[in-house]
Amino acid sequence: MIVLTVNTGSSSIRLQAFEATGTGLRRIAAAHHTLPVEDAQAVLRELLSRLPQPAELIAHRIVHGGERLVASCLIDDAVEKEIARLAPLAPLHTPAALTWLTACRALLGSKLPQVAVFDTAFYASLPAVARHYALPRELTAHSGLRRYGFHGLAHQQMLQRWRQLQPEAAADARVISLQLGAGCSITASRGGSPVDTSMGFSPLEGLVMATRCGDLDPGLLLYLQREMKLDMARIHHLLHNASGLLGVSGISADMRELLQSADPAARFAIELYCYRARKYVGAYLAVLGGADAVLFGGGVGEHSPVIRKRILAGLEWAGIAIDPVANGAAIGTEARIESAPGKPGRAAAWVVPVDEAIVLVRQALQATGHDMHEENTLA
Repeated sequence: MIVLTVNTGSSSIRLQAFEATGTGLRRIAAAHHTLPVEDAQAVLRELLSRLPQPAELIAHRIVHGGERLVASCLIDDAVEKEIARLAPLAPLHTPAALTWLTACRALLGSKLPQVAVFDTAFYASLPAVARHYALPRELTAHSGLRRYGFHGLAHQQMLQRWRQLQPEAAADARVISLQLGAGCSITASRGGSPVDTSMGFSPLEGLVMATRCGDLDPGLLLYLQREMKLDMARIHHLLHNASGLLGVSGISADMRELLQSADPAARFAIELYCYRARKYVGAYLAVLGGADAVLFGGGVGEHSPVIRKRILAGLEWAGIAIDPVANGAAIGTEARIESAPGKPGRAAAWVVPVDEAIVLVRQALQATGHDMHEENTLA
């Protein structure tokens, strides 16, 4: 069976095709393009031309499922309508995802099953104290004003892979996972279930990102609107597209470029990025009562030893320390990077390359009644 995955990010589209068997998955084709793409159907057509047989199932990463869409499901008119209704909460992702859903339907027909796999589903059962904002109950009770969490596919896959790498770990292991790419998030989990995460009502909350601001005093937004006379469109652009690394440095949203720059603004942007991440690590150590492992994934998390080192600097008191040689060698590859591995009181530290497509395939197969166990990896 051929399964096509469509992963629409904030800045790129990743298409992959897998052959699914009863024993595993085999990746047979892939394409990666920067958004926006002028002709989605042409890109799809080129990828499909490389497949040995027609695709029988399509899995779409949908960033926001809201309160109603809390599990992967076949996309019908009602599901598509709800996804579209939630689009303003994930404006960098959902409109593009809907464009690709439409392109798939136009090219492959309406009868080919398409499955929505939601980033927010992983966080549907967040504890109430991590889920709620301190807003009036009558305002939040029926309006969906709550913390949803995002990057669920990435954090879920990192946790599953770490469990495979360390099967001897306690069933209720405390893990802090960092997904550091164009978007950035950090999740605290216990026993594989999330107990808190940095992104909230939208993917804006939390860490400093490539072009998104992360945590911000809401009073500042009121000031921008009232005193500086910025309208909603300008504020939206400011928060989503002109802040983060790009806004602070004034140079680039690309961490690689900033690391190569001697400009003081670039160095400060990196300092702020790492400080915010380290502060969240500290907060989640308090939430979990310590950590058994810290995991790094995403483009920056997987490829930048310098950033990993700076984020974890000074956390030896919590049993978190990385080996400089192992860390320096871990560039785009799976690796264990803590110092004194296995020593009592030490937290394991790993670089775990994120493969959201694997989660998309598994979830889509399960949603359509096919048996694909989590332990089935690439054949």
